This record gives sequence, C-alpha cells and structure tokens, in this order.
Amino acid sequence: MKTDAENLDTQDSLKIITSMIQQAQGNMQKNSFYFLLWGWVITMANIGMYGLMKFTDYPHPYIVWLITIPAWILSLYHGYSKRNEARVTTHFDRIAMWSWLSFGITIFIIVFFGRKINYNLNPIILTISAIPTLIAGVILKFKPLTWGALCFWTMGIVCFLVDSELQYLIGAVAVILGYIIPGYMLKVKTD
Repeated sequence: MKTDAENLDTQDSLKIITSMIQQAQGNMQKNSFYFLLWGWVITMANIGMYGLMKFTDYPHPYIVWLITIPAWILSLYHGYSKRNEARVTTHFDRIAMWSWLSFGITIFIIVFFGRKINYNLNPIILTISAIPTLIAGVILKFKPLTWGALCFWTMGIVCFLVDSELQYLIGAVAVILGYIIPGYMLKVKTD
C-alpha cells in the first residue's frame, strides 16, 4: 500500500512547496511592525542626540537612547502576544528570528563595550544593521529591504569619514531609508 507522500503527483508537490513559501513570506510580512517601531525609535534617538550635541551644552546627550528601553518592552510584548496566533513556523521564520536575535546580541555587546572604542558606534552599528535587513529582504523577496541593507552599508562607510556629531544625522537618514520606508511598503503589501 502506498503512503500519502507516494501518491502525490508533481503538481501537488509544487502546490505544497508554493504554499510553504507563501506562508513564510506572510509570516515575515506581518513583522512590518518591528521595522516601523525600531525605525522611528532609532531615528528619533539619532536626531535627539544630534540636537543635544549641536545645540546644547548638556553633558549627557546619550540619554535620548533610553527611549529604546520602552521599545524593547513593546517589542517583547508584541512578540509574546502574537506567538499564540495560529500560524505555521517555517524554516525561513527560524532563520529570520535567529538573524535578528544575533543582531540584537551583537548590538548589545558593542554598546556595552563602547567605551573601549570611545563610543564611536554609528559606523559599526549601521554596517552590522545591513546583515539582518538583507536576510529579511532575501527571505521575503522584497527589494526595498535589500536596498535598505545597501543604504546601511553605504551610510556606515560615510560615517567612518565624518565627525561623530554628523554621524547621528547620517544614522537617522540610514534608518529612514533602511527600515521606515521599507516597513511602510511592507505594511501596505500585507494589508
């Protein structure tokens, strides 16, 4: 007696494979929330830091980065509340999750030890941001994220060439081009 797998013809096999790919893309597209949340938070922090450095004599301009704490809490809450929604977790979902988790751990390490490199973090963070953005763009077959990754690499290089104060404006532009614009495009595609 043949099993169900042996009874599948080529047409049915292609339908199953296509369905799995579409499921993975649908799962990732629902994550536009994270691109928009982090895009806006990081853009505001970059602009706030630039403003405090350029227009005030406040001794601790990095204080604006504390807005990332509520963003982490909101991200964790959003992820926790969405985990129970009925959906299939695909191999692509796991790759995306682990690439973003690796990115978060790497950023935390860089920030924690930033004193060792005089807190000149923008060029490094922008350059590293390109990696999970590119992976997400490839998984989704979504060119705006792929172009966003290219923007992160380009702006990371530019940041190595300018003074630290200007790096925050460049960082804001990179995040707008790399996360916010693709995030809204992804949201529209999902809705």
